[in-house]
Amino acid sequence: MPSQDLSRRGLIATLGAAPLAALLGTRAEAQTVATRKWQVPFGAALRSGPLANEADYRSVFAAYCDQVVSEGGLKWFDLRPSIERFDFSEGDRYLAFAQANRMLLRGHTLVWHGALPPWAEAIDSAAIAEREMVRHIETVVGHYRGKIANWDVVNEAIADDPKTAPGLRDGLWLRQLGPRYIALAFRTAAKADPGAKLILNDYDIEFVGDRFRRKREAFLRLIRSLRADNVPLHGVGLQGHLSENQIDQAGLTAFASEVKAMGLEFMVTELDVVDNKMPGPPELRDMVVAARVHDFLGAIFAAIRPSAVLTWGITDKYSWVPIYFKRGDGLPNRPLPFDVHYKPKPMMQVIEHFCR
Repeated sequence: MPSQDLSRRGLIATLGAAPLAALLGTRAEAQTVATRKWQVPFGAALRSGPLANEADYRSVFAAYCDQVVSEGGLKWFDLRPSIERFDFSEGDRYLAFAQANRMLLRGHTLVWHGALPPWAEAIDSAAIAEREMVRHIETVVGHYRGKIANWDVVNEAIADDPKTAPGLRDGLWLRQLGPRYIALAFRTAAKADPGAKLILNDYDIEFVGDRFRRKREAFLRLIRSLRADNVPLHGVGLQGHLSENQIDQAGLTAFASEVKAMGLEFMVTELDVVDNKMPGPPELRDMVVAARVHDFLGAIFAAIRPSAVLTWGITDKYSWVPIYFKRGDGLPNRPLPFDVHYKPKPMMQVIEHFCR
């Protein structure tokens, strides 16, 4: 990483980000007033506490977002307190906020190895696993039929380092049902709401390095396999949890080009920047973060116009990053497009550059 006393202009030169320098100018200030006239829809993930309790939080979503997704509320742990009972109360609150502000709500997520309630973790037979997965999708997608625009049907299906084919992640669904669980999930969701767009969502394919290349290749293999089997897959979601790792721009552009060639949508679903290993001073770090986002979005937009770009949260005040990636120097993390005072940062200006 650049030394912490590197000047802003020196940093831009070091990163080779001349387009970013022109974009941000000398003060690197983002717009403070937004109108929702996005060419590519922008959105962010909602959190229940501040949604209920902070007017400023609600206002920044209302001002900037065309789409929203919930951090929680629509995962198994939230929806299925017991095998017999479904609880839609939190998900319904997110939907009400989205509808009141003329936003689309994304559904996240129907099938994932994580966020399972204890009773689901204890499933020990293929018959019960299939019955409950199908019942869950039918019930949840049916409850929101015609109200949720698109679903992350299967989330994080690819192993972190898929050295052998097919490279799928170990978890309850793969152990009990084998690879067929993925196609089954998509077909069940399509029957429950034929009008919803169905997305395969994953992460960690955008960086330089053999592990990330292998994951990118495994992701493409899975997409091609689903297409060959006529599975109702409408799009691919790339989370975009960026970090100090360099973006493999050529590899990411090639991946997005393949997705486009298959006639699928491409969506950025959870964009943020894990900044615990980036320079300390906030102004300098904001520039590094903006440069990383510029490289990431630039590589995607070089191949395809995404159907949406969403960040995983909207303000540094509420983010998962400091929970897992707290900085060693004690300074606050700054992973999102708005700071803790709801002021837009250079990251937001980069997003506006690509999406306006």
